[in-house]
Amino acid sequence: MNKHTFNLTVKDIAQIGLMVAIIEVSKAALAFLPNIELTSFWLIMFTLFFGWKIVVVVPVFILIEGSIYGMNLWWIMYLYAWPLLVLIVWLLRKNDSALFWAIVSGLFGLCFGALCSIPYFVIGWGSGSFLSGLRTGFMWWISGIPWDFVHCGGNFTLMLVLYHPIRAAMKKMQQSGVV
Repeated sequence: MNKHTFNLTVKDIAQIGLMVAIIEVSKAALAFLPNIELTSFWLIMFTLFFGWKIVVVVPVFILIEGSIYGMNLWWIMYLYAWPLLVLIVWLLRKNDSALFWAIVSGLFGLCFGALCSIPYFVIGWGSGSFLSGLRTGFMWWISGIPWDFVHCGGNFTLMLVLYHPIRAAMKKMQQSGVV
């Protein structure tokens, strides 16, 4: 076997499918609450426990979201926002503190609006000047700051409450060979 070959086993495919399903079901279950979501929580936990498989989960999740809700400007934001969260978690993966991950998750929620303003900056820049783009992106971001605080608080609280029980369940799965 070539060391550069990438093979997915049936177990890998099943785990990836389950991770995407868990994210989608959690997202749908909390859809009635504005800016309260478990997507950040699950992406953090899955990155910590499933390693490289998250690299497949994120694009599948993003494609499913686009298929369900249509590929619009928000979808472009997903193309870089969720992979950025996974990258941050991967770089900080040695940490094992619920409070630490709650802060990371909360900060991500707080910054989500700023991250999502990037396409508006590009659109504004394309329709006028650099300053026009800066103004467009900035105004879009500023108008959503109250919702970024809700997102921050929701992410922080959900991570703080769910980290230990889900981590314990995932540890048991690892010990039994499921993960």
